[in-house]
Amino acid sequence: MMGDLGGRVFNKTCATCHGNNASGTDKGPPLIHRIYEPSHHADGSFARAVRQGVRAHHWPYGDMQPQPEITDDQLSAIITFVREVQRANGIQ
Repeated sequence: MMGDLGGRVFNKTCATCHGNNASGTDKGPPLIHRIYEPSHHADGSFARAVRQGVRAHHWPYGDMQPQPEITDDQLSAIITFVREVQRANGIQ
């Protein structure tokens, strides 16, 4: 399943800042938050953040740097995983 792959990749490459299962840390925001619901941050927002980086604008953690080591397939799987975890937590 894409979400399983996404969870493994997320927890290996993104969790340092965004926490296991996207719960957040003191280095990066939780993605399991209403700010990141699909109507406010569409999948393309996540893709752009990974590919281009993003300036801090919702949280005080600083800018996110691009993550060029993440492949297109991994990125799709990560987005699927984040959306699955969001739905499981009532974020639609």
